[in-house]
Amino acid sequence: MLTELQIKAAQAIVNVFETGRARGEYGQVTLLAGDSGHLTYGRSQTTLASGNLYLLVKAYCAQAGAGYADELEGYLERLADCDPGLDHNMRFRRLLQDAGGDPVMQAVQDGFFDRVYWAPATQAAGALGIDLALGVGVVYDSFIHGSWRRMRDRTLELHGGVAGLGARAWVERYVALRRDWLANHANRLLHRTVYRMDSLRGLIAEGRWDLALPFSVRGVVIDEWGLSGGPGPRADSGEEPRLLRLRAPYLEGDDVRALQAALKAAGFKIEADGVYGPATEAAVRTLQGRKGLSADGIVGQATRAALGLWDTA
Repeated sequence: MLTELQIKAAQAIVNVFETGRARGEYGQVTLLAGDSGHLTYGRSQTTLASGNLYLLVKAYCAQAGAGYADELEGYLERLADCDPGLDHNMRFRRLLQDAGGDPVMQAVQDGFFDRVYWAPATQAAGALGIDLALGVGVVYDSFIHGSWRRMRDRTLELHGGVAGLGARAWVERYVALRRDWLANHANRLLHRTVYRMDSLRGLIAEGRWDLALPFSVRGVVIDEWGLSGGPGPRADSGEEPRLLRLRAPYLEGDDVRALQAALKAAGFKIEADGVYGPATEAAVRTLQGRKGLSADGIVGQATRAALGLWDTA
């Protein structure tokens, strides 16, 4: 099990990748030309297109004492529809930036991103047998950046599992494979992100498997003093699963069918017909209540993780 400092150090590496700072930037709003995620926001740069920005802002608006809730509530419907028109809505963007300074927003982001990215990443690493701090950090980076499942499966196919190779050798091969994938991806935006893998390879070459402090990433020193309150971030590579919720017309697809199959395995009497209708929503709400999640019937990564579907990205 990782220590609290190791967790903060692993998250800080990705914070540096995302915002250039070990603690991240709660109020950072980013829009890259051609990015399929559209506008991104916060400590882990969650995306408008995925629907996670809607979930984050909705959670903030529901908190007592949220200083910008009244103004941001007016955007919830457009956020729920993943309206790309918000990309260039400067009033909305300024509200997000200002809300990032609100301690209530910071607490909401900490809880949200830990549920949506860190917890599923540690589950995924543990399922493979990776317990090294840097190894878990590598998995976390892929959950933040996207396409963990695809690159994990390719590494398993080409090199075998952790049990045969050992955790260090497997992670090294994974990072090398992912670097090649990023460098040659059809989406040219991803070519600029190979520095993430180069930085991780540098830490591997230094033998920083336990992430003992201090160490440096891209010129940023990560030490105990700097981590006293650190976070963890996100940049989308266009591979994030869609948000599932009840809407008209009903959502349909294999992702809905996989959700329904997981609900059946959890004991719910539901037909796996691939249609997200009222019966599916009711089952989701019940499950969310049992798991201590917001019982809103909206299936994002936290609900997927609660069902063991964290591996769908």
